[in-house]
Amino acid sequence: MGSFYHQIFVTLVLLLSIFLPCSLSSTTRRFEFNVKWKNVKRLCNTRPVLTVNGEYPGPTISVHEGDNVEVKVTNRVDMNTTLHWHGIRQLRTGWADGPAYVTQCPIGTGKSYTYRFTVVDQRGTLWWHAHLSWQRSTVNGAFIIYPRMPYPFSVPIQEEIPITFGEWFNSDVMAIEKDMMLTGVGPNASDAYTINGLPGPLYNCSLKDTFIKTVEHGKTYLLRIINAALNDELFFAVADHTLTVVEIDAVYTKPFTTKAIMIAPGQTTNVLLTANQKPDSTGMFVLAARPYLTSIFPFDNSTTIGFLKYKTTKSKETVELPLPPYTLPSNLPALQDTEFATEFAKQLRSLGSAQYPCKVPKKVHKQVITTIGLNLQECTPNKTCKGFRNQRFLASMNNQSFIRPPISILECHYKNLSMANLFSNFPEKPPVPFNYTGVNPLTENMNAEFGSKLVVVPYGTRLEIVLQDTNFLNPENHPIHVHGHNFFIVGRGFGNFDAEKDPLHYNLVDPPERNTVAVPIGGWAAIRIHADNPGVWFIHCHLEEHTTWGLAMGLVVQEGKNPSQCLIPPPDDLPPC
Repeated sequence: MGSFYHQIFVTLVLLLSIFLPCSLSSTTRRFEFNVKWKNVKRLCNTRPVLTVNGEYPGPTISVHEGDNVEVKVTNRVDMNTTLHWHGIRQLRTGWADGPAYVTQCPIGTGKSYTYRFTVVDQRGTLWWHAHLSWQRSTVNGAFIIYPRMPYPFSVPIQEEIPITFGEWFNSDVMAIEKDMMLTGVGPNASDAYTINGLPGPLYNCSLKDTFIKTVEHGKTYLLRIINAALNDELFFAVADHTLTVVEIDAVYTKPFTTKAIMIAPGQTTNVLLTANQKPDSTGMFVLAARPYLTSIFPFDNSTTIGFLKYKTTKSKETVELPLPPYTLPSNLPALQDTEFATEFAKQLRSLGSAQYPCKVPKKVHKQVITTIGLNLQECTPNKTCKGFRNQRFLASMNNQSFIRPPISILECHYKNLSMANLFSNFPEKPPVPFNYTGVNPLTENMNAEFGSKLVVVPYGTRLEIVLQDTNFLNPENHPIHVHGHNFFIVGRGFGNFDAEKDPLHYNLVDPPERNTVAVPIGGWAAIRIHADNPGVWFIHCHLEEHTTWGLAMGLVVQEGKNPSQCLIPPPDDLPPC
């Protein structure tokens, strides 16, 4: 009945906004987060995992559009940590964004830091997660922003169902990352995918750890879907049911119906599902998620499943799993179904209504073209290299492999500390042009350079970034996330970006607006950003292994002339390095 009460709330808000317009801007919602260990058992294996408040996945934050938010985070573990509010624009509040050594120094053991920000002109499904090392594998949760106005679709919603995909590792994920960096080897694959932390019955010892949701025939449900997996894009489908996409990354879309979705790490997708099928004697329909495979590296090729249980007229109804074997949905795309992933992306369009206009920049002031991909680095003396051909795996943008500095870049920027020696300018074009998607993946390579590279733009710049995949080692689908801003995906394609021809086919009417773009395997994506948020913002691949290897850069948006165009001063409790 959550949506029913939400509609009542929206009606009251509309009335209050007429008579008490100032009362709606003062709501502050406060949350207490304690980062601590908890023993969790999955797949017959019990191990300590990092959690917030002992919950796995973490607690849901629910707020309303326009709310002020305060989250006091206390670190009760023996390692540093930070939290990031993925997709929240953080207008003038970059101190609350969270990526370690980019906008803040980490929260030390026994210390606290309160993240303070306002949710401005955003509504929908986002999420939060740790932003240091691979801690986000278990430290994550939903961030739901309820709108001040009714949803732009008229279908009555019976209930809202949060669905968060994740990955479970039987071993310590921080140890996996440490081994990667120590030896240059590729990471171990996860042992299972999860739905709301539950692997499902296709995995060992997991019959009781299965997601089951009861629905009523004829009712429509809003599924809030989050991909919190560390390293895998995922396909998702519900057997014999269609899904109507209505929102991506907390931005309304033109609704369209699909048999399944593809969702990359970092992305969110809201879909409507109507329980309009005739169930068998079990009353169950399988819902399933499995990876979209675009990499040659070892990966988890398993499938997680849960069930929709149709409610019956029995007075006492128990929810029990049907007996195996379990049949996967016939509408679930195959592992390497790039055709489906491509067609799904093509259907995504901004709603572009009078109330929710599409504000895509029609013209740009600056264009940055950057390659994204993997590298093999030659082994230096006195180092152990266990990567391909006894070298080290790395990743880069324009052949620059990002290294997080020992200080906060945002603090340096705000205090006008000298950054010339530490943060040299990011190259705005590939340093060596070549056939990016046509080279031999194993015989061609470029040793990356290392640093904390930044693109600096004036306030208000209309910026275009072309993200070009490369063939080094293998072409791959890369989910690139931009902090502090939404952007518009004005073009996508396969092969090499053609600066003369491809812009002629840009969508400048209703392109999808997102915070994370899945750059096509062996292809490119062009995004446009209105850089109207002063501060330092991280841009990186949301495949965690690639960020570890250095597939990242920084964006500095300088302050404007007016006070409202300037970064607010740092809070008193900002953690020191």
